[in-house]
Amino acid sequence: MSEIASFENKVQELKPKTKKPPMFDVILLNDDFTPMDFVVYVLKEIFNHTDQQANEIMLKVHNEGEASCGIFTKDLAETKSYEVNNLAKINDHPLISIVKPIYD
Repeated sequence: MSEIASFENKVQELKPKTKKPPMFDVILLNDDFTPMDFVVYVLKEIFNHTDQQANEIMLKVHNEGEASCGIFTKDLAETKSYEVNNLAKINDHPLISIVKPIYD
């Protein structure tokens, strides 16, 4: 009987080790042709940014050449980037977004 009690004391509860999924940044690249209003529209529609956030990001893209639209898991980042690029193409704008991995 004491062997069972001793064994039970040695058994430790295992905690599952879950890793956070790798994250990816969706970057909007500047061009000289896409209207600023369209960039704001994209940021609001695809990334759900407010008017103020969308305008701040649009100005950063315009002034610095690129800006982050948001950080997501890989599948979601790739989907959002595709939506940006597709919407721009449909509307005859050269706007491009890319996906960059974020390294810890």
